[in-house]
Amino acid sequence: MKMTFRWYGSKSDPIPLKYVRQIPGMTGLMGLLDDKAAGEVWPVEEIRDYIDQVHQAGLACEVIESVNVHEDIKIGLPTRDRYIDNYLATLRNLAAFGVKVVVYNFMPVFDWLRTDLARLIPEDGSNSLYFDERDLGQMGPLEIVRKTAEDSHGFTLPGWEPARLAELETTLERYKGMTPQQLRLNHKYFLDAVIPVCEELGIKMACHPDDPAWPIFGLPRIAHSGEDFDQMLALHDSPCNTLCLCTGSLGSNPANDVPALVRRYGEQNRIGAMHVRNIKFLGPRRFREASHLSADGDLDMFAIMKAIHDTCPDVYVRPDHGRMIWDEHGRPGYGLYDRALGATYLNGLWEAICRMSDSPEGKEPRP
Repeated sequence: MKMTFRWYGSKSDPIPLKYVRQIPGMTGLMGLLDDKAAGEVWPVEEIRDYIDQVHQAGLACEVIESVNVHEDIKIGLPTRDRYIDNYLATLRNLAAFGVKVVVYNFMPVFDWLRTDLARLIPEDGSNSLYFDERDLGQMGPLEIVRKTAEDSHGFTLPGWEPARLAELETTLERYKGMTPQQLRLNHKYFLDAVIPVCEELGIKMACHPDDPAWPIFGLPRIAHSGEDFDQMLALHDSPCNTLCLCTGSLGSNPANDVPALVRRYGEQNRIGAMHVRNIKFLGPRRFREASHLSADGDLDMFAIMKAIHDTCPDVYVRPDHGRMIWDEHGRPGYGLYDRALGATYLNGLWEAICRMSDSPEGKEPRP
């Protein structure tokens, strides 16, 4: 397992890389250039500057997140070929700097959705991301966008870039009447263009699940169950067409057996990366983010880590969405303290599992 951390870059992330490096067992980053709009080519110079900073801090950067897919590709507009060409240019630029996995998603409009970015947890006074589908009926898509922007403390959030959401009404109108099968065919068109280039470059595309794990605002969503993933992997059968299994996204639907899904796709060698976090169910389609500790939420983190150990032990993992604790102020879901605690907890589980199974990794000190 390669433990990593999401870092937004020195210009927009208040967490310095030296702090990330001090987290026990931290080996690298899942990086991103968060100022790049969907469809824009990531320039070589900016990629080089970002990765040079990471390497100078003693960390690796072999996974890049949020190379966002332009909506024209998802909708299937005639302009999609131009944006696919830009996407391929970005992949080539990333490959030149040793990137091995690119995490993306194919969710229409909203990459992820919460109805509160700082819901108080009465038991300990911390706060966390929260979702209650009942609130969506009261707000609607435009109001939830405004609320999310207001509550983000001035930080950009992945999938909520202002330029991308400026044409929200037009984009929503274009999706009207689209079926999941039509969206799936558009995904196939994208994969058929991208995966052969990935095979040449040695890059795996890792698709992130829908978050939360069901349709929102009547939009089609095609990545929130084992059945969905089976169809997705069959769209273009290649070792480079993989999944980024996010335990919190999948776990938002109690019908998903998350450890079983990790085993299923780990055994197929189709997991390119993992986001590991815990959630607390509060009712039907209502949940909040929890600490990574199994007892604080409703996901069995030991079983998840054991499934990783048994089926995909070399996968890139990062602790996802932390609470805000110890009066920290920062990007919602992406503070330092709780994610650092999460990484340490996951590494502790990993060491125990390795020792129980007599794996060498659990006995030898890390370099």
